[in-house]
Amino acid sequence: MNLTLAELTGLVAEVSDTYASRNDIARDDDWYLLKVQEELGELTAEYLKTTGRGRLKGADGASIRQALEDETADVLAMLLLFARNNRIDLDAALERKWFQYLGRSPR
Repeated sequence: MNLTLAELTGLVAEVSDTYASRNDIARDDDWYLLKVQEELGELTAEYLKTTGRGRLKGADGASIRQALEDETADVLAMLLLFARNNRIDLDAALERKWFQYLGRSPR
């Protein structure tokens, strides 16, 4: 998948809009950050399983790995939605905060 952050955010927003509509969820400003935290907790739980520090609950290695990947995607998706809701230009923020250390443009 070769999408820009804006394109990826747009797709994630479509899914989130559908989910909110189907489940009658009111998404206020707090909801976005709370969902990032919730998903990070779920990612942490799966990471602990992969490192032998969490209960496996009968899951095998392949399903634990898939869960880790899926929860990582959830964290990224919710972070993109949080940034969108707060009008944060992630491209500009990454350029300013991270890519300045490259001494060149990343493009």
